[in-house]
Amino acid sequence: MVDGEGMPMGFIYEAMDRAKEAISHYYRGNARKCEIFWHIIDRRWTNQLHQPIHAFAYFLNPKFYFSDSFRADEEVMAGVITCIDKMTPDPELRDKVLDELEIYKSAEGRLFSSQLAIDRRGKQQPDLWWENYGAGTPNLQKIAIRVLSQPCSASGCERNWSVFESIHTKEK
Repeated sequence: MVDGEGMPMGFIYEAMDRAKEAISHYYRGNARKCEIFWHIIDRRWTNQLHQPIHAFAYFLNPKFYFSDSFRADEEVMAGVITCIDKMTPDPELRDKVLDELEIYKSAEGRLFSSQLAIDRRGKQQPDLWWENYGAGTPNLQKIAIRVLSQPCSASGCERNWSVFESIHTKEK
């Protein structure tokens, strides 16, 4: 995903959890076998990808936020608060964004609560979803589009893939 062309923010954070779950499933929950791989994932995640912006993008992605599996834990909320604080230095604007955040969280308003917006949550790129249905929260909409339209960069991972290729080859 990180090395893909044009992969927007809002997907990486959740994908890291899915990767760990897939490893656990593959090894049938054998913690000893899983921990080897989880340690590698955690190290790469912590050193290169784990930034507040990814947690914020995860939070703003309607596909994940409105799913049953969404977890707004302390780490996610810290990313949300950090990004709002950095992106809205004006206290008055920040208050508006925080008020609008509550509208998003509860899916209130004519657009967020429309059946079309609900149906499109997982079917449309998140930045386009915000463009279409976020007009009732204009300040948050602007931030969401700005964050979610950013592609994920693979530059920090390129070194990892070259190392990975030297220790792993495809079976022929």
